[in-house]
Amino acid sequence: MAIGTGTKSVGLNSERGPILLSLMLSTSLVALDSTIIATAVLTIVGDLGGFAQFPWLFSIYLLAQAVSVPIYGKLADIFGRKPIMLLGIALFAAGSLLCGIAWSMPALIMFRALQGLGAGAVQPMALTIAGDIYTVAERARVQGYIASVWGISSVLGPTLGGLFSEYLSWRWIFLINLPLCAIAAWTLIRNFTENAVDRHARRQRIDYLGAVLLTTGASLVILGLLEGGQTWAWVSPVGIGVFVVGALALIAFVLVERRAADPILPLHMLTRRILVASSLVSMAVGAILLGLTSYVPTFVQGVLGTGALVAGFALALLTIGWPIAASLAGRVYLRVGFRTTALIGSALALTGSVLLLLLSGSSQVWQVGAFCFVIGLGMGLVAAPTLIAAQSSVDWGDRGVVTSTNMFARAIGSSVGVAVFGALVNSRVGENVEPDPTELSGAIHLVFLGILAVAILQTVASALMPGRGKTDKVDRVAQPVG
Repeated sequence: MAIGTGTKSVGLNSERGPILLSLMLSTSLVALDSTIIATAVLTIVGDLGGFAQFPWLFSIYLLAQAVSVPIYGKLADIFGRKPIMLLGIALFAAGSLLCGIAWSMPALIMFRALQGLGAGAVQPMALTIAGDIYTVAERARVQGYIASVWGISSVLGPTLGGLFSEYLSWRWIFLINLPLCAIAAWTLIRNFTENAVDRHARRQRIDYLGAVLLTTGASLVILGLLEGGQTWAWVSPVGIGVFVVGALALIAFVLVERRAADPILPLHMLTRRILVASSLVSMAVGAILLGLTSYVPTFVQGVLGTGALVAGFALALLTIGWPIAASLAGRVYLRVGFRTTALIGSALALTGSVLLLLLSGSSQVWQVGAFCFVIGLGMGLVAAPTLIAAQSSVDWGDRGVVTSTNMFARAIGSSVGVAVFGALVNSRVGENVEPDPTELSGAIHLVFLGILAVAILQTVASALMPGRGKTDKVDRVAQPVG
């Protein structure tokens, strides 16, 4: 049965349910591997050595994922979603296998980069395919399902990592991905068939120079944000040099894209109000999410004096509120429009951010969880509708780029959040390895102030969304499969 997507159509041979399950399974792998090694670091270091290098296990994964997202988006618009999704699953599986047999910390870091390159295809392709095969009314519910995968994974990841490393081997953290990748790929191959890409693929060429410049520039800038103040000083020759070379590469990228026949990232799309606004919202979402993920557990443990399990529960309420709100967002934006829905979500996130400032050493854990839950509800009402609005404003041939640009903006927001929030905390605690609860509380409250500032910016960006009935295009997805 064919599903109309703008001026093109995507043919599907069977029900959408198995396709959605494949997308959710693929997304769960990416989400799990973002957190699963957190509780296994000491075991890995004890086996491979390289304690000073272990932060790269996290940084390189995020870096490879972030810089590859825009390129995969363009390739998906040329060759179709299915081959790019399968490529991402294959790269992720290969990286997982190599991580599982890694013989040294540098080798493990290199193979984590390969995993990140696979993740860079899987996450945006899952959202893009969902945008292709589901109607506007259905997408928020479907994206709620996909968002719930991240919520569940954020809770299960550290727990599974600890169980594998303690009772089996840390290598199973990666090897367990192999059968799951096989199931996800087999389900997608069996149930998802595209018919809309042949003419589009022949009509376009790959912008290799643009891809190289974007990858180089974005890699250096994100690397500088991730490692500045840690691996090297911000004002050191290395720190300044990384940003300067990265900025020059991005400037060259813009100049090349202005002349390219088929640019890897069409610059004209960045002049459209709905796409700019949705990307700004996505950046804010990335910064808020990372700030809470990084410092709420630290606050609950270091200031309130609880254990890791209780701290994880407080943060879990954030990831529970998100999919709940996202699953209901479709009913809301069909009634009041994308902008109003995003503003409601932003108002909730803003309220939760203000409430965080009321926390102190005498607060209860349930209060932290409740405030995070409010922010999670807001995130669900702002993240999904703004992305769906952006997807709905373009035809099939640009939807991959739009989705990937949105995900790239979120990665940039996360990277900037890491740098800024880390600098705020370090300004208070300095080199103190074990700050006292009062000192730590003051430091993390600076992060909460930063989150409030980002929530205000998110509200402004949501207000920039076009009003109801004023999107650039009307999404014309036909009847769903089955």
